Amino acid sequence: MKKVFKKKTIKKKDIYRKRFARHFEELRWLYTELYGNNSMFAELCDNMEGFYRERGAALKALDEEREANPGWYKSNEMLGMMFYIDNFAGDMEGVASKLDYLERANVNYIHLMPFLETPKDRSDGGYAVSDFRKVQKELGTMEDLEALTAACHERGICVCMDFVMNHTSEDHEWARRARQGDGEYMSRYFFFDDPHIPALYEKTVPQVFPTTAPGNFTWIEEAGHYVMTTFYPYQWDLNYKNPRVFNEMMYNFLYLANRGIDVIRIDAVPYIWKELGTQCRNLPQVHTIVRIMRMICEIVCPSVLLLGEVVMEPEKVVPYFGTLDKPECHMLYNVTTMATTWHTVATRDVRLLKRQLDIVNSLPKDHVFLNYLRCHDDIGWGLDYGFLEKEGMGERSHKQYLNDYFQGWAGDSNSRGELYNYDPVSGDARFCGTTASMCGIEKAGFEQDDAAMERAIRLDITLHAYMFMQSGIPVLYSGDEVGQVNDYTYKEDPYKAQDSRYIHRGVMRWGLAENITDPDTVEGKIFQGLGRLEQIRRREKTFAANADTWTVETWEKAVLCIGRTYQGEKILGLFNFSGEDKTAWINETDGDYEDLISGEVKKAAGIGVPAYGFCYLKKV
Repeated sequence: MKKVFKKKTIKKKDIYRKRFARHFEELRWLYTELYGNNSMFAELCDNMEGFYRERGAALKALDEEREANPGWYKSNEMLGMMFYIDNFAGDMEGVASKLDYLERANVNYIHLMPFLETPKDRSDGGYAVSDFRKVQKELGTMEDLEALTAACHERGICVCMDFVMNHTSEDHEWARRARQGDGEYMSRYFFFDDPHIPALYEKTVPQVFPTTAPGNFTWIEEAGHYVMTTFYPYQWDLNYKNPRVFNEMMYNFLYLANRGIDVIRIDAVPYIWKELGTQCRNLPQVHTIVRIMRMICEIVCPSVLLLGEVVMEPEKVVPYFGTLDKPECHMLYNVTTMATTWHTVATRDVRLLKRQLDIVNSLPKDHVFLNYLRCHDDIGWGLDYGFLEKEGMGERSHKQYLNDYFQGWAGDSNSRGELYNYDPVSGDARFCGTTASMCGIEKAGFEQDDAAMERAIRLDITLHAYMFMQSGIPVLYSGDEVGQVNDYTYKEDPYKAQDSRYIHRGVMRWGLAENITDPDTVEGKIFQGLGRLEQIRRREKTFAANADTWTVETWEKAVLCIGRTYQGEKILGLFNFSGEDKTAWINETDGDYEDLISGEVKKAAGIGVPAYGFCYLKKV
């Protein structure tokens, strides 16, 4: 028995050494380029091996399995769902008890919204971390997290978490020591004892929340210094020019990876390197750091994926994928397409969306985007205003129209929701609401209008069908699968009342989920409708991430057509964004097509698409 164990130990060590040797020269070169500190680099390498040794046998086996199949996450079977643990199921044990439900919803990727320890009254939804190695006590423990990830792995479910590396909470141990004047810990942030340097930064650094958290610095009375706080005064920006900060954060990163996390979402990636005289966004050193993180993953825990939160249009986020020989993030969010989708709902005009999809479709097939209709955050109207202005839509007036439309005030809208961070000077605002409420389900239910409800459900399902047709991995927000509407009770909670984003972060109403088998209910219609779509997506190989994807001109501004081909198979998706029946004037003359929903065989020419409806046509 001893002999076998010894052989296995040697073999595993050899695996680590090979991975390490493969990346060592580049890792050392990049680290030295940033820090010029050999002793800190040696410390990092020693600790990397330590975290590898501590990594459990099951996780090491998963590492080897995924290392042998590096494109495992690009499968058309991937479907995600994101949720706050407390809202979804109370705590981590509660989430484990809901895995049957998640499987029934065809979900095999769950994004657990921030669950690390944060101050209750200054958390920004969990993004102000006070301890990177503790779970919020009401949600469970690290042992509960490990039990949950292990249970998920047994069912083939991946687990994603947020790694907030740009800043810490002001209650973090480092911040507490810095507040007391400890120079070692002050050097881990950006402290200045007079306003001159902060004023120089303010000249070039944009404000993230100009109305709710103006400025990029906060005066700390106890320390007699200003500290950089890009997001909120209680979130202190970390100084990654200090190698101690980088090393310690990487140790936190590996500690969390060893708890069984499959996907680590790097929050606010573009912000993590600061330089005076710049916008402190997207600087070259950011890419160096992300590249080092990618190599650390490939050495210590190669089954773990990096998901970058980069809120820019697709052609500008591409650098965060890195290159084929020096990759950075495995996946990125398709933010602009999401915002453009809702613009299309409000205008019933697909031209901008078609243009946006053409840009995404022109990118390399290795780039994997996460696609979504909504997430935990607000919807910002970061659209291509150069294109819209040519169509007679000014930026300010169009943003005003979109905000009015989704509040239900303009454009014959059925949407309901609220603005977030409205700036009366610039007119800028972001929008908050659940998918169901934005589609009209809330309004129709309140008015008890059955016909309006059918239209709203049809739009909801059509938008999901369209999202599934995009290249990448579709992600639902918890509750969307049963048509859950806005939750206005957040206004009764003093900790949440000032943040309208909580309108779409409501507690999962499990009573609604009891109706998923009843086709006569709203919940049953949506859940079963999405289920049919998910089964089609899993069954048809044309939905693979590396399929060829393009848009087809329909000559009808309310109807979008997306085509996909893979290994000789072809499918067309047609989506009507208007409340009237429309004809898509396509003319695909390469044979007959089967409607994957109705089973009808037809020619792909002059296709009628019902109001707020869609069809999937597969070439036979």
